[in-house]
Amino acid sequence: MPADQELDQELDQELDQELDQELDQELDQDPTGGYRPLVVVLLSPLAFALVFASWTIFAVLGVELKALLGFGEAHFAVLLAMPMAIGGLAALPMAALAQRIGGRRVMIACLLLICPFLWGLSHASDYHHLLLAGAGLGLGAGSLAAGLVYVSGLCPRRHAGLALGLYGAGMVGAGLSYLLLPLISQAYGWRTAPLLYLLPVLLVAALLWLFAEDREAEPDVPDPLQESPPRSPPAALLRRLACWRLWRLALVYSFFYGTFVALALWLPAYLSAQYRLPLREAALAALPFTLAVGVGQVVGGALADARDFRALRWWVSAFVLVCLFLLSYPPFVMQVQGVHGVIALHYDAPLWGFLLLLSLMGAAMGVGKGSLMRLIHRDHRDEMALVGGLALTLGGLFAALLPLVFAVGNEWVGIRTAGFMFLYASLIACMLVMVWDHASDRGARA
Repeated sequence: MPADQELDQELDQELDQELDQELDQELDQDPTGGYRPLVVVLLSPLAFALVFASWTIFAVLGVELKALLGFGEAHFAVLLAMPMAIGGLAALPMAALAQRIGGRRVMIACLLLICPFLWGLSHASDYHHLLLAGAGLGLGAGSLAAGLVYVSGLCPRRHAGLALGLYGAGMVGAGLSYLLLPLISQAYGWRTAPLLYLLPVLLVAALLWLFAEDREAEPDVPDPLQESPPRSPPAALLRRLACWRLWRLALVYSFFYGTFVALALWLPAYLSAQYRLPLREAALAALPFTLAVGVGQVVGGALADARDFRALRWWVSAFVLVCLFLLSYPPFVMQVQGVHGVIALHYDAPLWGFLLLLSLMGAAMGVGKGSLMRLIHRDHRDEMALVGGLALTLGGLFAALLPLVFAVGNEWVGIRTAGFMFLYASLIACMLVMVWDHASDRGARA
């Protein structure tokens, strides 16, 4: 590591220690400070899990909905993409709103907002009703962005990676849908399944309202050296977004985030079609992938608290690249003309091998997400609403693109693993951007 980077890291650690001491003094003076961060750490991931679990309703019940309403792969892909696309578009504005009025208020509002759409989904009668419900559920991503701002503002800075990792581990809410929705659908019908989440969502919103608090916003102090009048908020936002430093970590994080979200929604249908599994078994088979990502994210955040893991993104990206390369291979038969006749070679990845490779890739992706979010907090702790919201926006839009790519691979290309091929190419492009960023950064330091 260059000497200037070591010096920057030491300065960052000293600053973190000073800020931690100030925060501890504030908590000692605040009678609610002892439990407030704990409430945030516990309830925010739960809210995250419930929002994400509501997105996976279409993934788990998709096979039944396609058979009932008679729509094809392309329509199913659009249905999966709808909550991710709306969620991506809502992430950055909701993060900015959380910065202004408080993350708790925005989280509660977004949780309450998805309730009528959960109820409407249980009464949907055609494809357009499902699309409208999916768009409404996508607005719940505002709770994810607001929770990110909320947790990053209240957690102790020396344990920010662990706190953010625990928050991001709320993505294992997909596993809740994998376990419960097939049973509920089989016992009571698919229309009962969306109503399953109404009471938990309302309960978490009530707990946030009763026991959590927003930190008071610090007043804006005008800069006496500023000669020109301040810009309007949209102009200032566009000016900040023109800075490449805001994108460098958010872009890499968005790949891991978007890939996980899209795969979590697509895997039950993929496993059901590729390995001819019943819906319940396909959903349970996808569960280890989501758990591996959640555990990896906590581990990655905790490790990033201990040291600067900037180089870890290279190793994680390289490992995920190898996994995607292997997952991209479709079943094939190859004939080779040998000396004593034709030699037939057959390849078809067994289910256990596919799931093992997928889980290993998920663990690596989780470590990458946890460490990257800690780096974003370390480099942009005063702009978490902007940079964190940007990362969620890019990730949500990328996730919305993937179901369409998977459907194109099925319908037009005729290869189900074409989606993994696209992810492989996307990661290569992302790593090339990382190489360019590293080279330009070294050139600027020279």
